[in-house]
Amino acid sequence: MSGFDWPVLMRLGLHGLRLTPAQFWALTPAELHVMAGQGLRSPVMGRDGLERLLAAFPDETGPEDTGEMSDVGP
Repeated sequence: MSGFDWPVLMRLGLHGLRLTPAQFWALTPAELHVMAGQGLRSPVMGRDGLERLLAAFPDETGPEDTGEMSDVGP
């Protein structure tokens, strides 16, 4: 069981919000929740939460990473 009531969500998105199937399936659950007028389920992440996330998933850097932006283009 996924925890989502797909028939209800699809009815809301496709009929209630008049989204195309592509638009509906491109949404995240949080975006659909907000569009349904329900707001966000959890508060916005604060600085402490960001620090915990950064500590748990640090950026991987290689020897070529100087920390400077490069002009990458076609």
